[in-house]
Amino acid sequence: CLVGSEMCIRDRHKPFNPANPGADPTEKGMKSLRERIRQTKTTRWIRFGIVSVLFFLWVIWMGNPWLGLIWLLLLDIYITAYIPWTWWKKTKGPTRTVMGWVDAIVYALVLVYMIFAFIGQNYKIPSSSLEKSLLVGDYLWVNKTIYGPRVPQTPLHFPLAQHTMPIINTKSYLEHPQLEYHRLPGLREIRRGDIVVFNYPQGDTVALKIQNPDYYQISYDLRRNGIENPREYMEQNPQVFGDIVWRPVDRRENYVKRAIGLPGERLEIRNDSIFINGKAIPEPENVQYNYIIPVSGQISADKWQSIGVRMDDHGNAPIRNEIAGFNYYDVPLTKNMKAQVETWEEVIGPLRKESESGYYDLTGMFPLEADYGWTRPDMGEFWIPKSGSTLHLTMNNLPIYQRAISVYEGNDLKVKDGKIYINGKETEYYTFKLDYYWMMGDNRDRSADSRYWGFVPEDHIVGSPMFIIVSFDEEKGLFDGKIRWNRILRDANPDSSKF
Repeated sequence: CLVGSEMCIRDRHKPFNPANPGADPTEKGMKSLRERIRQTKTTRWIRFGIVSVLFFLWVIWMGNPWLGLIWLLLLDIYITAYIPWTWWKKTKGPTRTVMGWVDAIVYALVLVYMIFAFIGQNYKIPSSSLEKSLLVGDYLWVNKTIYGPRVPQTPLHFPLAQHTMPIINTKSYLEHPQLEYHRLPGLREIRRGDIVVFNYPQGDTVALKIQNPDYYQISYDLRRNGIENPREYMEQNPQVFGDIVWRPVDRRENYVKRAIGLPGERLEIRNDSIFINGKAIPEPENVQYNYIIPVSGQISADKWQSIGVRMDDHGNAPIRNEIAGFNYYDVPLTKNMKAQVETWEEVIGPLRKESESGYYDLTGMFPLEADYGWTRPDMGEFWIPKSGSTLHLTMNNLPIYQRAISVYEGNDLKVKDGKIYINGKETEYYTFKLDYYWMMGDNRDRSADSRYWGFVPEDHIVGSPMFIIVSFDEEKGLFDGKIRWNRILRDANPDSSKF
């Protein structure tokens, strides 16, 4: 071209392509994009629209606009397909069949992951700590939106296993990355009387072969028996304790209890009665206490079953008290059940609460490392930590709050020469970052709850059960009443409104 001519000036603005000097990559790319969009079926556009709406609602809920960039990936999956996501559909034979299954499974797992993380999850009642409100064998649907779902702190995990993969018995999660605790907006706060599902607070360190009692209770018992370094002792005896492992907050065992004490309240237990800020609160309608039942002989399993006592609770035979010279059963009963038992011909004397009998050691209560003289039915008044509230720390009350400050809130707490140091600074005050709760079971004498391991931090809260999906009586056969039909779809949060 002639220097300065219109053609020369126009051509100088075109990108140079050695393979095709006249081609414009930008124009070619746009033509390809238009062609891909034109070939997209209407049904796929509809699916993409629905997914996009749900996705952006999720981004708004999460409160993190950077997550919106993931939408470009959805655009490519549904519309543009620059990445060959469905390459296998062009193949034949076993590859197409196998990849078809893989594709379906991956989609299902992603959907389950999102539902379990942000909406709700099924949960099985494994123990009798909430009987008769919830029964062993109840399968619950736990609502995670009610208090606001937690953003997964351990994002890389298999959604169908809490912490261990079935069959192969390996961890179902990767410890890294670990995200900071963040909870999305919920429908309401936890109320007194709510039945709440939460991650076990002392489940951070676990002896795999002995999980009940937990690692901290085992360590306490070993120290009482003269073993100075319980961790080293357990590691030297793997045949008894198994491996000692650490678990992140959201991969710890799930527990279910009733919320009794709320953040900022003062709680005291006197003769099994609970006082909040000096005032006694009502008990759940079906609260149970263990009673010593003196008997002349064995009571049949059918008779126990007729009033709703499980075999695990009444045992195969009565217990012999050689000192007192009589046989007895030690069984959890509600008021109505107690009234029925008192009429049985085998019962030869008045029923007494287990806690008043003097037959059992009621000590070993929270906090384990301090001797306040507290027992299961009697615990002195203490304050439940509240986010933003400042506590005056003393050497007397430090054992109650030490784990919350050091473990749950991640501070370096030390005591030297009778003085308290937090993160290297001497102090008498601490301002809590999290809210804490006091959780207890309705089966009061057979519930491992806050009386043994203390406060439940807010970042351990999972949700609240909405309804019972299905219920199985594990002590009955399939054609002998195993399915509890009367419990299906029943409210899983009874008595919550009575507190």
